[in-house]
Amino acid sequence: MVDRISTGALKGLLEGKTRFALIDVREPGEYNSTHIPGASLISRRQLEFQIGASAPFKGASLVICDDNGTRAGLAAVTLENLGYTNVSVLEGGVNRWTSDDLPTEWGSNVPSKDFGEKMEVVHHVPEIDADDLHRRMERGDKLVILDTRTPEEYQRSCIPGGRSMPGGELAYRITDVAKDLEPGTTVVINCAGRTRSIIGTRVLQRMGVEALGLKNGTSGWVLAGLDLERGGDRLDLPEVSPQGRAAAEEYADRLAKEDGVRYIDVAALEQLIAKKDSETIYFVDVRTDEEYQSGHLPGFRWFPGGQCVQRSDDVAVVKNAPIVFACDGRARATQTASMYSQMGHPEIFVLSGGINAWTAAGRSLESGSAEEPPIGLNEATVQVNMVGPQELQTSSPALTIFVDSSQDFSRSHVPGSRWVPRGSLELQIGALASDKSAPLAVTCAEGMNACFAGATLKQLGYRNVQVLDGGMAAWSKAGLPDETGLSGVIATPTDVVVLGVDRNPAEMMHYLRWETALGEKYAQ
Repeated sequence: MVDRISTGALKGLLEGKTRFALIDVREPGEYNSTHIPGASLISRRQLEFQIGASAPFKGASLVICDDNGTRAGLAAVTLENLGYTNVSVLEGGVNRWTSDDLPTEWGSNVPSKDFGEKMEVVHHVPEIDADDLHRRMERGDKLVILDTRTPEEYQRSCIPGGRSMPGGELAYRITDVAKDLEPGTTVVINCAGRTRSIIGTRVLQRMGVEALGLKNGTSGWVLAGLDLERGGDRLDLPEVSPQGRAAAEEYADRLAKEDGVRYIDVAALEQLIAKKDSETIYFVDVRTDEEYQSGHLPGFRWFPGGQCVQRSDDVAVVKNAPIVFACDGRARATQTASMYSQMGHPEIFVLSGGINAWTAAGRSLESGSAEEPPIGLNEATVQVNMVGPQELQTSSPALTIFVDSSQDFSRSHVPGSRWVPRGSLELQIGALASDKSAPLAVTCAEGMNACFAGATLKQLGYRNVQVLDGGMAAWSKAGLPDETGLSGVIATPTDVVVLGVDRNPAEMMHYLRWETALGEKYAQ
């Protein structure tokens, strides 16, 4: 029997220093519309994929919420089956929380966005608007535009002529960027909206490097009626010279002193690693993916520094838990740790010397990706009847369902499929498949969520269930016809959040005004 927690008890936890996680298991669109401040989003259909990294200690206190408690209850049972021993459900969910006049907020990754707006207001971070930047570009002014988003975001669309410089690399590499610039060159920092450009510009401001943040980023550029560049290929990062490294590490040491970041040595790190089976401790490598895969500290998760700050509520899901950051030395880890300390995380550590110190002490590294398969996938797979694309096509099941997001369903699904999101599977399947002996096929984008859904259907008593091995990716590879769009979906889906320049102009304006409003309280 899953434990319940009242809204009052949860309020007390959020106001205290207890180590616990508040996990909202609704879909991203629902969470984005309104959620309890301090809640981290892990959709129910993503629990097995994310919970291992989000709550690595299975004895951690986890409070699960949704709208009314129903899906949270199902998710709590899933977590207990995965071995989590301290799980409770918010009684009445967000609905009860709201009816008790307790606060909610909207948006995603709110802690970092609030932090960015605070930086701009308190520290007067300098900026340039799209029209001014465009005029300077038209005049031929000396400019370098550094895009602090992920390389993938940059390649989809960027300010014309911009180059990729993920935010976590900025302080580490700016000295080597600057040495190649002509005198009088203006450095401009941008992201999709506001947060990462503000934070990046503030980093350079603290280093004593003159820079301007592009007001409202690529969204502001589009709203000004200007065209973005697609497929930007300026991805190469400058090699870090001894002078660049020295400047970055000198800056890091100053940050550590000013912001309360604690350096630890290899012996202290090993003591923390020894505690990982008895308490929640996060170990995070903030370097580039290529560096991480070539060799990383055992047990360290990869999360590049800029995204680590942008998505702090996805990284540190269990509140008040220690976090250890590492890089190759101190510079990048300390920059990230500094941000976390400023955001109020109480126990922030950096391995002094990073992986170089680790190997110098005779310890070994791991290589490749450290990502583990979803928890319970092997067990789910053996419970279901996996079939290939041709076998599914010829079997003609009475009903084929697709259990990933509406966006995935819209991109590609088996002709005639019905969209039944896995997070609500138990609540919806009865209306579509009342005969539990009729043939039923389960599909998804890549195959894994369909495995979990198939196992759930078997537990519900459905006796003739097939699961498409490899999902729609395998179906497409086999050259079989698919269907696109939201066929058969009557109500407008609320599960997906549209991001960045994929928003329409009204959504962009609404989002940017929301971000700006977060800083108003700091102006006082």
